[in-house]
Amino acid sequence: MTVLPPLLLPSWLDPEVIITALGNWALWGVALIVFAECGLFSILPGDSLLFAVGMFTALGTISYGGGPAPTMGVVGAVLMVAAVLGNVSGYWLGRLIGPPLFKPRSGLAGKIFDPKHVDRTHQFFDKYGSKALILARFVPLVRTFVTLIAGVGKMSFRSFMLYTAIGGVAWVALVTTAGYFLGGVPLIKDNFEAAVVLIVLVSVLPMVWEYLKHKRATKAAQSAAARTADSSQPTD
Repeated sequence: MTVLPPLLLPSWLDPEVIITALGNWALWGVALIVFAECGLFSILPGDSLLFAVGMFTALGTISYGGGPAPTMGVVGAVLMVAAVLGNVSGYWLGRLIGPPLFKPRSGLAGKIFDPKHVDRTHQFFDKYGSKALILARFVPLVRTFVTLIAGVGKMSFRSFMLYTAIGGVAWVALVTTAGYFLGGVPLIKDNFEAAVVLIVLVSVLPMVWEYLKHKRATKAAQSAAARTADSSQPTD
């Protein structure tokens, strides 16, 4: 495989390193990571890790306890359950301790639990409604905090379960299936590190797009306000 410079692909973002380190318990370890990303506000490589799991499942090189390699059905079921249970835990954490977590503070905790994350996720909910729980699965960072905000906002648990289950199943199924079928393509298989970097970059594109749209909308609103203010000025 082509090895990329470490600065381009830190080990904590490298799914091959993670899966190899987990050894015989790879599937359960990945399930725990998915659970943590979806429910414990952890910034982890969810999309690229799921893609890698699908690829290694196709190659028969992933294990779940030292036995025979699991089928794609087993892998998908385990990871879907982990994703949904993670979101459920995030929802109830939001109900119980969400507001104190996002008060202004300094240091690393202040960056992770920045109130701006709450504002952005609220905007996501305002724009997409309950469907945000589905769409957010495919948006890094928003995926991490959206269930917390659902809990903080005391969203109906029945509605939450319906949409978070749909989102969890769709996310795991689409990304692992892509890895299962595309991971065997020689160009991807032989340059897996580059493929992971590409997945990470593609996964953040929705955030970049939303940011640029927000900047344009803000600039347009400021320009319109300035024009209105100029036109309201009395003339000699």
